[in-house]
Amino acid sequence: MRKLAFPDGSGVWLPLGLGLLLVLLTVAAVHLTRPTTLTIAVAPSGGTEPALLRAYADELARRKLGIRLKVVAFGGVRESAETLKAGKADLAVVRPDVVMPGNGLTLAVLRKLAAFVAAPGASGSKTISDLAGKRLGMLASRTADRALLRDLIAHHGLELQTDAPGGVLGSKTVALVPIEEADVTAALRDGRIDAMVLVTTPTSPAARRVMGLVGEASEDGEVTLIGVPDAPAVLARWPRLQPITVPAALYGGNPRLPAEDVATVGSSYRLMARADLSRSLAAEVTQHLFEMRAALADSVPAAEEVSHPDYEDTADATSARLPIHPGALDYYEREQETFIERYESWIYLVAIFGGGVGSTAAWLRQRIGRKRRERIEVATARLLELRSEARRETDRERLKAMAGEVDDLAGSIARHALNKPTELRTLGAANVAIDAARSTVRRALASAGKPVG
Repeated sequence: MRKLAFPDGSGVWLPLGLGLLLVLLTVAAVHLTRPTTLTIAVAPSGGTEPALLRAYADELARRKLGIRLKVVAFGGVRESAETLKAGKADLAVVRPDVVMPGNGLTLAVLRKLAAFVAAPGASGSKTISDLAGKRLGMLASRTADRALLRDLIAHHGLELQTDAPGGVLGSKTVALVPIEEADVTAALRDGRIDAMVLVTTPTSPAARRVMGLVGEASEDGEVTLIGVPDAPAVLARWPRLQPITVPAALYGGNPRLPAEDVATVGSSYRLMARADLSRSLAAEVTQHLFEMRAALADSVPAAEEVSHPDYEDTADATSARLPIHPGALDYYEREQETFIERYESWIYLVAIFGGGVGSTAAWLRQRIGRKRRERIEVATARLLELRSEARRETDRERLKAMAGEVDDLAGSIARHALNKPTELRTLGAANVAIDAARSTVRRALASAGKPVG
């Protein structure tokens, strides 16, 4: 005698598929909403740039924005640029005239540096050529600043010496003398230096103080600013420099200091990103920096100096010797990607995968329903077979076994009808078959119990 079994776990694949889809959607949501951490190499040690970018990183975290910065400090801009070049940082402070990483593109100009000389009016120095045989005081004698000054002095046929002995200098020599800010006025008055040279942001407090100290040392209070008037020729030789103008009356309006605009050249500290950093991330970093500039200036005044790189059009920005990152350009041109544009690939993948999982789940459900229906139909067919066999059977023991099988099939059908959705037509046919089989077996048993003849 055979029995049919109906496994209760036939529908396990549908919830499993839905659970998998839910997990994938959760993972995608976490990936899209979690903050992105970028490593930024900052330098130089003691400069304003590290302080500015640390404050920027803290503000990003405080506002819980989608970008986080991991700040790594270096002693000089050479090291920070090399770190970006080696791919060990996503962002870096770079001074292009020192090291220009081949994979670096500008996001923002953190600070512009101008090279110029401030001399007492009575010194008679009006141009760089007039500085021959004289000593220039310098506050911060950074290696990069000395290299820049050496190139500018050499362009005018002079030689810069950083370790010149005392006494008379050669007719083609300019000596560089390290000096403390507090000693500037006294050094000018007693002849230890003839002028002050600066490589700094013209609007910085230090530059304004030096102008005042040079004025104090001048007999008539006049100060002469000496720049680099032939900037185009200098930039042709050193294209990583940039033209800078010290505006008239920057250091005073009565008397005007300088009396008129002073053209010169200089360098810049730039926030650069890897060329392969996504446009959306580069745009976000640039946008947040400029949006937070006023807030950052409360604690780091140098934030006021942050500016965008100069360019005329998009072609100029991307083909310049110091090109701008396309993501930063998106921000400057107000062409940033929307959320849909940024994550459209992910959205399409989730939609396609979700549709595939949904179709698979529907197929599984249909398949399982058909299997369940087929099992009830098989049970119904067996009941009809038992009905036919009972009509021909005369052995009471065999008929009793048939009655038991009918009860078992009826119980299995009832359990499935309670636990699983079943079509009414299929269930109705099964009920009719159960009643017919039981009735036939009952009559056969009654006939088998009567004596023959």
